[in-house]
Formats: sequence, C-alpha cells, structure tokens
Amino acid sequence: MKGAVRTSLIGIILLTCLAATGCAEPTCKVQRFGAVIGVKKEAIPEYKRLHAETWPSVLQAIRECNIRNYSIFLKEVEKDKWYLFAYYEYTGEDIKADMEKMKTYQAMQDWWKLTDPLQEPLPIREKDEWWAKGEQVFYTE
Repeated sequence: MKGAVRTSLIGIILLTCLAATGCAEPTCKVQRFGAVIGVKKEAIPEYKRLHAETWPSVLQAIRECNIRNYSIFLKEVEKDKWYLFAYYEYTGEDIKADMEKMKTYQAMQDWWKLTDPLQEPLPIREKDEWWAKGEQVFYTE
C-alpha cells in the first residue's frame, strides 16, 4: 500500500474513532482527542490481555486525571502492519497539568513499563509524543 493511501486510511480509521458522546454534566467542557500508534504483531495477544485485565489503580489514575470515555481500537491497516487508535475525552481545566500528574502515579509508571515495549511510535509524531495525536475534523452528537 502506498504511503499516501496508508496515511489516508489511518486518517479514516482515526476519524471513525472520534465519534462519541460528551460529558453528561451541562457545564462540562469536553475536549476530544484521537491518537494512533503502531503495535507489534506478535505483541497483540499480550496487549489485549493486559487491557482485558486493566488494573483498578490504572483506571483510577485515568479518572483522577479527568479522562473519560477512553477507548482503544486495533486495526491491521496493511498486511502485517497493525495500529492502535485511541479516543478519549478530557473534562478537566488543564490537560498539560493533568498529563504531568498522571506520570507521577506509580501504577501508571508500572503499566507503561508493560505496554510501551509492545508499541511502535510513528515517525510522524510530534516531539515529546508517544502516541501521534490526530486533529478532530468532525463531531456530532
């Protein structure tokens, strides 16, 4: 698959991941995020197992950092090229501060020691990104 076609396909899949509902509270300001990262084909069973058994302390850290409606999707975009597509909503006031806070949780540090080696960051990601963030171009409730 040619690079431009692969990039377009990744974009389409990423946009599909961006269709979700907002916060139930009327005063809640929701910021929606989508991101993509590669995953090693041989690591997929372990990645699925880890997320099927996500530690309660990891889920609690995510909630305490104002992340809601967090989903990760898996897709083979071309033969033997697998990607993870994430979608989440941020309901806090300062995402940079909350993301820094998340890094301080021991549970998150331990979790990332298990999940990061299974992933393959994209060369097109921004400096200091692990997952490459996508631009939201459409939303409807």
